Amino acid sequence: MHTHHHHNYGTSETGSVMLDIGRDTGALVIYTGPEQQGLEIEISPLDTLTAARTHVAVRERLINHGKLYCAVYPSLPAGRYAVWRGESEQAGTVTIAASRVAEFSWPAN
Repeated sequence: MHTHHHHNYGTSETGSVMLDIGRDTGALVIYTGPEQQGLEIEISPLDTLTAARTHVAVRERLINHGKLYCAVYPSLPAGRYAVWRGESEQAGTVTIAASRVAEFSWPAN
C-alpha cells in the first residue's frame, strides 16, 4: 500500500492535459483546495478489497481566469472506484464511464 506523500511540484502552465479515453476507458479529475497541492491521492477499483491502488499528485493548474487544484487520472478502465483519504479511510466513490471524464470534489476536512 502506498503512503500519501506531499511533493513540491511546480504549477502546470496554461495548456492541455492529454487524456487517453475510449471504448473501455475514461478519465477522472479530482478537484481539491490549495492545501492539497502535492498530495498523492490514491484510487482503487471497488470490485475487490485487495485491488491495487494507483495515485496521482494534486497540481496547481492555471486556467484562463485564475487557477485550480486537481489530480488528473488520464486513463482508467471503466468501473466504480474508491477514492482514498489515507490508507484506510475512503473519501468517496466515483464511477468511470468509457469515453467520458468523471469529476470528484475532495471533501472538506
